[in-house]
Amino acid sequence: MQFAVRTSISLMMMVIGGSAGLAGSSAHPPQKGSAHVRALETQVGDATFYSSRFEGRKTASGRIFDGSQAIAAHRTYRFGTLVRVTNLHNKRSVQVVIVDRGPYGKNRGEGAIIDLSPAAARKIDMIKRGQARVKLEVLAWGNGKLLKD
Repeated sequence: MQFAVRTSISLMMMVIGGSAGLAGSSAHPPQKGSAHVRALETQVGDATFYSSRFEGRKTASGRIFDGSQAIAAHRTYRFGTLVRVTNLHNKRSVQVVIVDRGPYGKNRGEGAIIDLSPAAARKIDMIKRGQARVKLEVLAWGNGKLLKD
C-alpha cells in the first residue's frame, strides 16, 4: 500500500507541474520545483514537529507514522493534501502530505497550525528551536480517503 500512496503522490506532483506550465506565459522563465505553483489556500502560523514517541504508531488516516518521510498533521486539511511549508525565518521550504490530525493541546494553544515529521522539520531547519513561524501553501487537495499502508 505504501507503493500506492507514493505513486499517488508522484502523480499529484506531475499534475501540479504540468498544469502550472499551462497556466500562462510570463516574462520570467519557469523555476524548477513547485515554487511557481499557485497556492490554492494559504495560512500563516507556527509549526511544531512530532516527538519520536509517535514512530510506528497509526495516524488518523490509518497510515503508520514514519518520521523519515515528509508528512504532517493539520486539523482540517483533507488526508492526502500536498502542502508547501516555508519557514519564515530562513525561507526554507518543504513539501509534505497531510496524513494525520493535529496539532492539539499545548502546541495548538500556543499557535501551532501544523505538526511536521522530524524529516520535514529538519529540511526547514527548525529542530533546534522546536517551533517556527511558517507559511502553509496548499498545492493540491487530497481526496480525504484513508491512506493505509
